[in-house]
Amino acid sequence: MSVDRRHAPVDDEASAPPGRHSGLAKGSASPFVDFDRRAWSELAAASTRLPLSAEELDQLRSFGDFVDLDEVREVYLPLSRLLNMHVREGGRLYNAYRRFLGGTTARTPFVIGIAGSVSVGKSTTARLLRLLLARWPEHPSVELVTTDGFLYPNAELERRGLMQRKGFPESYDRRKLLRFVSEIKGGRSEVSAPVYSHLVYDIVADERQVVHSPDIIVVEGLNVLQPATSGALTVSDFIDFSVYVDAATADVRRWYVERFLRLRETAFRDPASYFRRYAELDHAAAVARAETIWDEINAPNLVQNILPTRSRATLVLSKGADHNITRIRLRKL
Repeated sequence: MSVDRRHAPVDDEASAPPGRHSGLAKGSASPFVDFDRRAWSELAAASTRLPLSAEELDQLRSFGDFVDLDEVREVYLPLSRLLNMHVREGGRLYNAYRRFLGGTTARTPFVIGIAGSVSVGKSTTARLLRLLLARWPEHPSVELVTTDGFLYPNAELERRGLMQRKGFPESYDRRKLLRFVSEIKGGRSEVSAPVYSHLVYDIVADERQVVHSPDIIVVEGLNVLQPATSGALTVSDFIDFSVYVDAATADVRRWYVERFLRLRETAFRDPASYFRRYAELDHAAAVARAETIWDEINAPNLVQNILPTRSRATLVLSKGADHNITRIRLRKL
């Protein structure tokens, strides 16, 4: 992967002033350190340059997501700095292990998990982190894989009676997803993942995303932080650092409806779109349909399966009603 060194971040650890995580109240028993956005933004370090342009941000931002360069500078740049430190320290630990064990095995990719609700903006978070991390000179090879590719094909979901539970844990081929991440962490030089199309709302037959031993791999999906059942391994067992993108349920519901209405005027009008039938709905009918989909499918999945995994994340990005990130919670070491 080529890296534009003009955008490579410049970081000076010595420039970090002490005592900046003052968002935690003294005597707090919480496993997290709390930051407001201003306090968190200071962790980027004054010498760290913003490594992307407004044009690049426009290209990677999800449809209907409102993240701007200020948010990248104040939230995502400090996060990329933190992740860079985790990757770097992981490398030092790997070298110590190798000396201790006398082994010669290569270091495996650092895995970052991104979780959160439908319409909360986790896809933008994943793409932003992939770009920012790739511009740190220590690890230019960064890949992004979404768990959508591990959904069962629609025909199989129909056979199992799961089309109305698409996105719930049981709608994924969890064995295939677990094999993918275990092979990544097992050090295989080439691993492939299925590809999903949001246009046709299905797996793309005979198309694969091939991953070649990246330095870092970002795995984004609704359920990447699901705990194991009956003592079995699960995807979260292979994640080195996890981010949960959070917002009030009422806000996410509103964002989902607003995105549905925008898609009704754009992507839904594509003749190949699975949702083509919704393009001709009038405004009231479109709102009603979006609210029904949210209330019957997305809300139960959020409450039952996704939201309970928030406490398992390494870091939580909390959004306000205007989509802006207002609070960051970082798990203590």
